[in-house]
Amino acid sequence: MSEERHQADLGELRERLDRAQAAAAALERGGDRDRILKERAAAVARVREEPRTGGIPVLAFTVAGERYAVDVGAVFQVVDAAGLAPLPATPAWVLGAVLARAHVVPVLDLRALLGLSGGGLSDLGKVVVLEHEGERFGLAVEALEGRIDLQREGLTEAIDGPFTWIAPDRLAVLDLARIGAPAARGG
Repeated sequence: MSEERHQADLGELRERLDRAQAAAAALERGGDRDRILKERAAAVARVREEPRTGGIPVLAFTVAGERYAVDVGAVFQVVDAAGLAPLPATPAWVLGAVLARAHVVPVLDLRALLGLSGGGLSDLGKVVVLEHEGERFGLAVEALEGRIDLQREGLTEAIDGPFTWIAPDRLAVLDLARIGAPAARGG
């Protein structure tokens, strides 16, 4: 009796599998999959590029316990820092390289560039890959805070250092043109 039940269960399972495969094939033929993927991609692109409240869209993160941000338009990709590979014979402010959308990208240590004290590589969880003036590079960060739209009122224009703006809550927006090697800045 248990063998008959077992065969019946297998038959029902085969029927369910056949129905699922037929439904998947119908979706592939119907083009719904491509349409859905295109709609999702367009929605993500709009969220990335459009200010939500008329402010300045930035991606905020923490480094050495401090909050920093970069313009959302400069963000190429965010990858896990676990993929960081060391680069031999590089300065201390270059942590290594990561693969971002089939590109090998150098990763900079913002702690070293800004003269911050910080922990080791284990403190760094993500790499924010940026594109600026045709160059791609990554910044190793502890954690991502996410996208924020900064209101222009209340922002202080930065006079010193590699910053564009300082928000009232001390969030510092990095000026990618001013981030560079300590030797190039005289440091």
